[in-house]
Formats: sequence, structure tokens, C-alpha cells
Amino acid sequence: MKCPVDGTPMLMSERQGVEIDYCPHCRGVWLDRGELDKIIERSAPGPAEARHATEAPRDKPRDQDRPWSFLDDIFDF
Repeated sequence: MKCPVDGTPMLMSERQGVEIDYCPHCRGVWLDRGELDKIIERSAPGPAEARHATEAPRDKPRDQDRPWSFLDDIFDF
């Protein structure tokens, strides 16, 4: 499959049991129907982590031009 944005062959990665197609050139990510719901469901914090869910992780550098998102923990390619 080729990237719909730039035509680069897309690669596949697995995160939390979900296969994710992504473009190594433009870093676009494409998910099939229902995959985003699975990722969100599987990355939901437990009760002990819920109160810290809005804090950015301290062990990763943060890009100051954009807010932190739970997707940063999922997509690390």
C-alpha cells in the first residue's frame, strides 16, 4: 500500500495488539475502522493512574510547539 499523501510505500507496526499503517516519510498514520477505539480503550489509565492522566511524562522530551497527548506513548516511530 502506498501513502495517499506522498506515494511512499507504507510500513506496518503493531501497538497494543492493533496493526497500524504509517508512512516513514511524512509520518502519517492510518487506522482501519475500529482500530482507534481499540487503542484508546487499551490505553485508558487504571484507577491509580487516573489522577495523573493529564500530566506529561517526565522521562520523554516534550516538543514545545504541540501539547502532549496519550498518542505520544503509543506511536513512537
